[in-house]
Amino acid sequence: MATRSILLKCLRNRQAAALRTSLISRQNHHNALFFLTTKIKDKSSSSSSFRQSNNLIQPVALIHLSQRLNETITIESPEFADSIKEGDITFVKKVGDSVKTDEIVAKIETDKTTIEVAAPKAGVIEALLVDDGSTITARLPIMKLAAGATSFSAPASAPASQPVAAPVVSEAAPASKPAVSTPQVPPVPKAPVSTTLTSQVPVTPFKQTTVIEQQTADINKISGTRAESRVKMSKMRQTVASRLKNAQNTCAMLTTFNEINMGNLVELRKTYGDAFFKKHNLKLGFMSAFVKSAATALQDQPIVNAVIENNEIVYRDYVDISVAVATPKGLVVPVVRNCEKMSYADIEREIGSLGERARLNKLAIEDMQGGTFTISNGGVFGSLFGTPIINLPQSAILGMHGIFDRPVAVNGQIVIRPMMYVALTYDHRLIDGREAVTFLRKIKSTVEDPRTLLLDV
Repeated sequence: MATRSILLKCLRNRQAAALRTSLISRQNHHNALFFLTTKIKDKSSSSSSFRQSNNLIQPVALIHLSQRLNETITIESPEFADSIKEGDITFVKKVGDSVKTDEIVAKIETDKTTIEVAAPKAGVIEALLVDDGSTITARLPIMKLAAGATSFSAPASAPASQPVAAPVVSEAAPASKPAVSTPQVPPVPKAPVSTTLTSQVPVTPFKQTTVIEQQTADINKISGTRAESRVKMSKMRQTVASRLKNAQNTCAMLTTFNEINMGNLVELRKTYGDAFFKKHNLKLGFMSAFVKSAATALQDQPIVNAVIENNEIVYRDYVDISVAVATPKGLVVPVVRNCEKMSYADIEREIGSLGERARLNKLAIEDMQGGTFTISNGGVFGSLFGTPIINLPQSAILGMHGIFDRPVAVNGQIVIRPMMYVALTYDHRLIDGREAVTFLRKIKSTVEDPRTLLLDV
């Protein structure tokens, strides 16, 4: 008996240790299986029971625990700049989508730029807390993310997810209704069945109504649809529309025009374009020449670079030129700063960088603030002539147009030259016609002959 007791104790200790090891191992998984020990046979068990060691510990219940070990993170909208109050949100990911760390899950379009919202951790989108396309403010919870999860399952406690009970109710319902007596309807005497075949029945041809007959248009030649659709204006488009109308209502806008012979600049690009590209890895465009010429003209006529503020004129000794860039979502005007100190290569590099960020919606608020003058190049779209609108709070804007061969008089001879019309719209409250015309003629002379920039004449 003593030997049997010792063996029983050893067996109990061994199985208890194995049970603890199994539980610890299973708790590392999402679904753990726990065995409940209900009965251990007494020391006085028979030797046959002792030999059947699988009867010493009997599992009576198998519990499936769906313990959630994934962390749920609430993603909020980021902090906006001081000049931005709200924005329209568009979700890139939907509920159930898996995302990686720093992957874009939503975009917030404001009146100035588009802000991207990234996932802080990898996981699965669990819920959207705001409607897609709604207007939100800063620091607002927008979605829930199950960090570390690889798949999404709807909550099992939802009443809608239990369609099993529906057939039982529908089957039992008819049995509980009392029988309703239906009055007897006298039988209707049957009419004699026709023996005429369907193919022998005469068919009356279709005839259009009188209204259609009176129409003069041939309806058979009408094609296509005349449908209409309504789309909500983006925040950026609303801001552009508001600012342009505000400029019309605020400024006393007047436009003066001139034309520029682009022959020398075109020849300059042909002669030095390859060498310029090899040294700076940049293409020599027309914008750098106009930006540099405008910076020189703004220093020559500082009133065009000034602005009205509270019945005061604010002069600037620096030149920050806004370059209008068309994007799919609207017009943006990133700023090239300190143009008076930049070379052609510096200007081309900065314009290229700003333009690329604008097309990718990567512009920051700081990239579009603080300009003192604007240049709009409608020539890239083939514009021949136009009058630009001032970009408030600035006082003037230069409009470039397309280059077209036209007959012009040169030294008393009619010759064909590549010509461009330019327009300067200015605020007549601040700038007089003399300064405006002198400013535009300065741009004309420096673009037609870039050597004047080197000689400062």
